[in-house]
Amino acid sequence: MGTRLRGGGYPGRVILGVDTSLGTAVGLIGRDGRAVAEAARTAPLGHAEVVGELLTEVVGAADGPIAHVAAGMGPGPFTGLRIGIAAARAFALGRGIPVVPVPSHHAAALAVIDTEAPAEPFAILTDARRRETAVTVYEGIDVDGIPHAVVDTVLVPRDEVDARLGALRRFEVTALSGTALARVARRALDAGRVLTGPEPLYLRPPDARTPAPPKRVGL
Repeated sequence: MGTRLRGGGYPGRVILGVDTSLGTAVGLIGRDGRAVAEAARTAPLGHAEVVGELLTEVVGAADGPIAHVAAGMGPGPFTGLRIGIAAARAFALGRGIPVVPVPSHHAAALAVIDTEAPAEPFAILTDARRRETAVTVYEGIDVDGIPHAVVDTVLVPRDEVDARLGALRRFEVTALSGTALARVARRALDAGRVLTGPEPLYLRPPDARTPAPPKRVGL
């Protein structure tokens, strides 16, 4: 549902969107809320190598000072997701502007709603690897124009997706839009809402573990 803040209303603000939950996506919306520039790489790895290049490519098209950075918070894999969030926060810190955390599936849902206009609930599906799928169910948009999640993101074994979702319409997403992410952020700002917290939505904990201390050997 999100948290509503006091105030709100950010007309004419340029917003940058950064997401690495799937590939690497960077997008910019202008003062009128329309897409100004977008760049992406669909490869699921190599985020650190390309995110700076994409930022440089997109930021140069801004039609005014960038006021906010929308950061895609997942669901996504541990390492890839952290790279995008770190890049968004570093950019915002350098400019002295706020970061707006946005669930990545919201951007995918908004793109579906804009192009397909589904009248019934639908599911956004993204590859969670390890033979699992990340699923979020939406039903239209709420009063603030933000995709309305009716079932929060869950991991479903890939071979159980059909049984779990039944006849529910589904959209398997392989790439996200940085401008769609920025548009969701703008609507949240206009409504004075926080859509998610500062912690990423990881698909699962990282594989790496802190080594246990060596056992003491008694003499």
